[in-house]
Amino acid sequence: MFRFKQFTVCDERSAMKIGTDGVLIGAWADVEGDWRILDVGTGTGLIALMLAQRNASAKIVGIDISHEAVEEARDNFSRSPWATRLSAIEGDVCGFEGSEKFDHIVSNPPYFIDSLHSPDKLRTMARHTSSLKFEDLVASAARLLKPEGRLSVILPTECAMQFRFAAFGRLWLSRQLDVVTKEDDTPRRTLMEFCLSDKPLMPTVTTLTMRHRDSSYTEEYRRLTEEFYISLR
Repeated sequence: MFRFKQFTVCDERSAMKIGTDGVLIGAWADVEGDWRILDVGTGTGLIALMLAQRNASAKIVGIDISHEAVEEARDNFSRSPWATRLSAIEGDVCGFEGSEKFDHIVSNPPYFIDSLHSPDKLRTMARHTSSLKFEDLVASAARLLKPEGRLSVILPTECAMQFRFAAFGRLWLSRQLDVVTKEDDTPRRTLMEFCLSDKPLMPTVTTLTMRHRDSSYTEEYRRLTEEFYISLR
């Protein structure tokens, strides 16, 4: 069980374990003013829980194709202070029809494209694009978002441009954060926010460095995650 400042998360049943990617997108996605949020590939429910902590009004739905993940997310939600605003649905977002459109969709999506599949079927579903292609996530977002609604994702930097190509003509990139693991390294992760808009947008692009050369955490990474981590060592 992982303990954060305001909630706990178990990840025994979900194929994807608690990791830095989920924390990054959960802390970075701009959910101020959002009323309805969809977490695609919710897994343990970590991102949904972080968004519920950051937005005291939003109702958040997590969706996942894995029965085990959904059951675990429901358990994690029920133990949290925001159980009445959190729900988890088992299913494929490509066939999901919400009763209302969403203000924001957030996802830590599958990204392995040409690599070998894992012998673990659940882990393959969680991390290989055969379970959710970039184009399918974009199409689902365009269908499920309100006008001017947003899609936020985190991907390995080498996959970011491919996702932008998939979004071209449907969603406009509005913000991008390139994440450097350690000073002087090249970015390893890229977070992107897209907007469902008829008007072209000029994106803001920034960089976040997580660790100094001596492996200590940078102040900017501490500020981003300080609401959640009990301690950073």
